[in-house]
Amino acid sequence: MTQTRNAPAKVQVRLGENNYGKAEVKLMKVWRDTARHAIRELTVRVAMTGDFDAAHAEGDNTDLVATDTVRNTVYGLAREGFTGSPEAFGKELITHFVKAGPRVTGGFAEFTEFLWERLSVGGEGHDHAFVRQMPQRTARVEGDGQSFKVTSGLENLYVLKTTQSGWAGYLLNERFTTLPETTDRIMATFVTAKWEYNTDEVDYDDVWNRVYRQIQETFTDHYSPSLQNTLFLMGQAVLTACPEVSRIWFQMPNKHHLKYNLERFGLANDNEIFHVDPEPYGLMEAWVERAE
Repeated sequence: MTQTRNAPAKVQVRLGENNYGKAEVKLMKVWRDTARHAIRELTVRVAMTGDFDAAHAEGDNTDLVATDTVRNTVYGLAREGFTGSPEAFGKELITHFVKAGPRVTGGFAEFTEFLWERLSVGGEGHDHAFVRQMPQRTARVEGDGQSFKVTSGLENLYVLKTTQSGWAGYLLNERFTTLPETTDRIMATFVTAKWEYNTDEVDYDDVWNRVYRQIQETFTDHYSPSLQNTLFLMGQAVLTACPEVSRIWFQMPNKHHLKYNLERFGLANDNEIFHVDPEPYGLMEAWVERAE
């Protein structure tokens, strides 16, 4: 005869921090008010926070906003509301759901914007034909419909310089160190950055473009003894150029370009032929903040 065991008593639990909403909402808007069209493409995630205990603990969905409704709202509000920056659109979405959802008290919206430039025809940008660029713009807006915290950013900005970079003066007399010093190397990285603001009165599109340009300009304007130093100088330059920004965070992998050994084939290699090493790679992360 099989002996049954008593099931253990369920432990007492409570619901912790939680949210729900819709992710991977793909949105493109085309402005057709003139013959010269404009486009913006976003991937959107909207999440709501509030009093959702009953839904989790009791399966009671009373007064919950359906996630399908969230998706439809993104497209519906984009028809009239998405006229400027993703950050401003995020504020509008959160405000809408706080008003529309009886149990919603706040939330956040996250955006990835894919950048498009006009195709060049005869040296002029075409009126309605575009080419997608590699970098993406990012944004996160969180709030309660009245006050908001906004974080803007960018991803996948791939930059490279063929000289004016080195790596020397580091710890050499260590058992496992084999890398030789150099004062002339290729330096390449994918820049990921995000920044916060010290004011609510912000032209988010203008600030994003200034940050985007400044990061690229600073990458070129100095000898780089390390990727860390270039990261720091980028942050300093952005905070100098953009008084609206309170601090900026960078993630920058070191995409190694290693001089390939052609001498074994009787061929010279005067820093011309390189192997692009996909992994592993050095990874640098840091916030650069205002000292005052």
